[in-house]
Amino acid sequence: MKKKSTPAWLTTFLLRVAGGINYRKLVKASKNPKQASEQTLRNILELGKDTEFGRTHRFDYILAAANGDELYKRYTEVIAPSDYEDYRPYIDRHKQGEANVLVPGKPVMYATTSGTTKEPKWIPITDVYLKTVYGKMTKVWLYNYIQNRPKSFYGYLVTIVGKDVEGYAPDGTVAGSVSGVTRRDAPSFVKEMYAVPGGVYGIKDYNARYYTIMRLSIECDATIFITANPSTLVEVQKNVDKYYDQYCDDIEKGTLSHDFDIPDDIRKEVEAQISPNPKRAAELRELKKKYGRVLPKHYWPNMQILNTWKCGNTHVYLDKIKGFFPDTCLHQEFGYFSSECRFGLVMDDTNYSTMFPHYHFYEFMAEEDVDKLNDPEALKSAKFYQLHELEQGKRYCPFVTTCSGLYRYNMNDLVEVGTPFYNTPRVFMLQKVNGIVTMTGEKLHERQFIEAVNQAAAESGQAVKFFVGFADLESSLYRFYYEFENQDATQQQCDEFTKLVDKYLRQQNVEYVAKRDSMRVHDPVGYCLVENSFEKFKAACIAEGARDGQFKMNLLMQDEKRHAKFKALVK
Repeated sequence: MKKKSTPAWLTTFLLRVAGGINYRKLVKASKNPKQASEQTLRNILELGKDTEFGRTHRFDYILAAANGDELYKRYTEVIAPSDYEDYRPYIDRHKQGEANVLVPGKPVMYATTSGTTKEPKWIPITDVYLKTVYGKMTKVWLYNYIQNRPKSFYGYLVTIVGKDVEGYAPDGTVAGSVSGVTRRDAPSFVKEMYAVPGGVYGIKDYNARYYTIMRLSIECDATIFITANPSTLVEVQKNVDKYYDQYCDDIEKGTLSHDFDIPDDIRKEVEAQISPNPKRAAELRELKKKYGRVLPKHYWPNMQILNTWKCGNTHVYLDKIKGFFPDTCLHQEFGYFSSECRFGLVMDDTNYSTMFPHYHFYEFMAEEDVDKLNDPEALKSAKFYQLHELEQGKRYCPFVTTCSGLYRYNMNDLVEVGTPFYNTPRVFMLQKVNGIVTMTGEKLHERQFIEAVNQAAAESGQAVKFFVGFADLESSLYRFYYEFENQDATQQQCDEFTKLVDKYLRQQNVEYVAKRDSMRVHDPVGYCLVENSFEKFKAACIAEGARDGQFKMNLLMQDEKRHAKFKALVK
């Protein structure tokens, strides 16, 4: 186990200082979000005015506005709401080496993520964006840990993230994951607290990767665990359950098992930081004697912060890790964070993200106008709200303008407004807008489907480990897939369960009732899934190139590629 050279008190002090400075700037901006937003929009337009995009879209004309209201009026006249495909031609030119196209100079890197087409998105990241949103606001993030749990940095950090370098654009510019970059660019005194060296995230075999991560991490007194997707925690603990004794043997001897496919260069990097630790091995063996199944609360009793997403459909996985961590550990929402934009961060024990009015310019469309997202002409004339105009309790679709070349960019999400941070509203990401499925105007929400399944389970007594639904446009019906706790459940029981789901959907959605009664949406069809269906589905996606740290899925979809994978998992 590697040793830390910086005392915990000094690490804490340094983070308080660095984070505190940027926290106070955030507070200042948040006290007057209208003023901060105007200045931010001016800063972003000034940054991009000499690019081809800025000249074509008359940034000089917009910037000549005398006041904030006129600035926004001109901005919305000239710049239409957008999505990634609007920027792809500009970004493709940057990737070929052209400068001053969408952003000043060239991007310093690209964040890669899945897109709406078969081609992935390459999100440009500028030097300004790296230094502010990924640099300064990460310091606030770490400062926030200390504010909530003063001893957060008294142990080691376990982070499960993507690789900071996953490939290169044709001109040689790096492409990688946002989470990997955030980890890479942390202060040096924080990096020495990482339980796992960066190279480990390059292990392609996920079983080997999880083994290496946990062989190193379980040896440490970890106090912070960060992974965006809580489904990863489920996979990690399965690795612990399976290989616990092997961890102990490795820790005792100071080795890394050769039973796993680990590239030689990564193995050397890991072996450079480990040495025999019979004392810790003995402690871990005693834990197994005492508890049988050894959980994080046993091998990491001093854990202070668990940081994962808690939004959208993640409760399916969160339910599986209940009781895993110490009661004193703060399980904090990861925050509204995507490759396109680090939209905000959570500052307390709520799930609502504090936004950055001094770095991003935000706009919002009311939930009731969501249908306009699929109609470009209607979208142009839709009512948009600025940050200071949001109403608590209401739901909106956010659009963002960043200093990385995205202008009025549709995040394709649905957020709910909570209590403010000073005078700036905070938001919670409910779901992707594509979590709303409609075949004939029924506009069935993912959350309605989730609630219907939960109600059906309560009424029938038939517990469900995992479930997913798909719209079948050709047949004009929904196909629902369930992994029942009782693997002996019959098709008849499945059919009865589906009738209950249908009943509860009718109770929740009046449009669904109208379409069902008129036979425009036919009876839903149910299927029984094999055991560990989600894990098998996820493994299949990863085998095709999906990134574990970014792995996301809705529980109600219109997606035939994913649908086909679940069809193959029917009993």
